[in-house]
Amino acid sequence: MDNKLINRRHFMKSSVAGMAGFICLPFTDKRQGKNQKERKLIYRTLGKTGIRVPVIGMGILSSGSPALMREALDAGIAHFDSTAGQPQQMRNEEMIGEVLKGVPRESVVFGTKIHLLQDYKTGLYTKAATEDEFLKKLDMALKRLKMDYVDIVYHHMVSRRKSAFHEPVMKAMEKAKKAGKARFLGITTHSNVPEAVHAAADSNFYEVVMASYNYKQKNHRQVKEAIAKAANAGLGVVAIKVIRGGLEKGEKPVNPCASLKWVLQDSNVHATIPGFSNFEEMSVDLSVMEDLNLTEAEKNDLKRGASVPGLYCQGCGQCLQQCCAELPIPDLMRSYMYAYGYRQPALAQNIIASLDLPRHVCKDCSSCAVVCLNEWNVKGKICDIIRLRDMPSGFLV
Repeated sequence: MDNKLINRRHFMKSSVAGMAGFICLPFTDKRQGKNQKERKLIYRTLGKTGIRVPVIGMGILSSGSPALMREALDAGIAHFDSTAGQPQQMRNEEMIGEVLKGVPRESVVFGTKIHLLQDYKTGLYTKAATEDEFLKKLDMALKRLKMDYVDIVYHHMVSRRKSAFHEPVMKAMEKAKKAGKARFLGITTHSNVPEAVHAAADSNFYEVVMASYNYKQKNHRQVKEAIAKAANAGLGVVAIKVIRGGLEKGEKPVNPCASLKWVLQDSNVHATIPGFSNFEEMSVDLSVMEDLNLTEAEKNDLKRGASVPGLYCQGCGQCLQQCCAELPIPDLMRSYMYAYGYRQPALAQNIIASLDLPRHVCKDCSSCAVVCLNEWNVKGKICDIIRLRDMPSGFLV
């Protein structure tokens, strides 16, 4: 294909046809009314699925912006992902359905994640995690998205091998695929990542794995090894929690370009779906595809950033054994990140409401026995974020 500008429809048809290499597309900053230089979109294939996508897609968790999603489409992004469940996420799905009206369905790759109830202490499913419940949630998501099918349906937030093989979920996913509601089946993991990814690779069932992967993980070498195993088994690999998550007051921002490049230099990672929430963040993410090589300055930024705790929870679970009140600390820390890092207090409130917490949290402990890998003041963070529970939702945006 030559270097002349191509329209979105032409691009989408070309990508689905599986054309290799780079495709030059313009990125227009509509707010400033000026053209940016053409960007080269780097493509990789999601394992044996055969789906070719730009290595940078868009995770729609915190944006909820039709204008931003349209700009992403115009910039050449063709891979989108959402989560079905929380009220804000449901509204985002409705927004997605409206934005994609008139856009040929085959021209975008879309994934959605279905989360069923788990015991936060063990990471295992409760009796409420049934086949019918999974299919019900998927049907509701498809209705909101105004889609007949998703390209990938994900079994969401798996942290244990046993959960990866939870029979009711696997049966539901099989039915969804046979009914044409999902082209491919995936699994996502945010904590205890190596175990979950190894399970997916061993399953001979899942076709895509979506995993937290970043240089700030204490066990990123083990994550890297698990991802290599999954890729060698033919699974498509999508990296999440790559660059954003927020910082504590006074911490120097981490270089997002360096964070993205660090992950994408691993050839076993086929795609990322950063959750950019504004035009500036999207432009930064797209700029990475000019050159995936790390500069010396970026390498130094990574070294510095590795020592910054930030708001990213390691998901190691050691706090669960240390807390005498048996609180779901990783979920509370995730809520804290959404509120202070992603600036999404409504989403944080929804998560807190789902946790069935005792009325008085951390009130009976004069001191906290939890020692966090990130050296966080866990009790302080919990007492801070739990205030959202009693705040009227109408005050939160």
